[in-house]
Amino acid sequence: MQPEQTALAIVFLAALFLLGLAGMAAFRPRLAVRFLNGFASSALAHYSEISLRLIVGTAMVIAAPDMRFSNLFILFGWLIVATSIILLLVPWRWHQRFAQAVLPPLTKRVWLFAVLALPLSVTLLYATLV
Repeated sequence: MQPEQTALAIVFLAALFLLGLAGMAAFRPRLAVRFLNGFASSALAHYSEISLRLIVGTAMVIAAPDMRFSNLFILFGWLIVATSIILLLVPWRWHQRFAQAVLPPLTKRVWLFAVLALPLSVTLLYATLV
């Protein structure tokens, strides 16, 4: 498999994951809240999240030329990579405190996450399947 094909498959799987998370937020909100509250809950969760973000962001940068809206996804991929590197440089407890401050308002309106994640996931799926 070519690197571009592997990258495209990773972006496609990330889009499916995001679609599933949007569905969970819409139809199983308590489960979605529990999942979202797991981010930055430990050093392992912190570094696992960052690793996955780096993989997906890098894959998006590599796959973007073969996707619809390629310029948009090149920028979005680099944004994911850049913010992931910043999170790598920040002690995970800072990330944990940030998550503890930001997540409660989001989890009170977890349906909003579904409303935002659904169009992004569908657009990513469309862009990878062309």
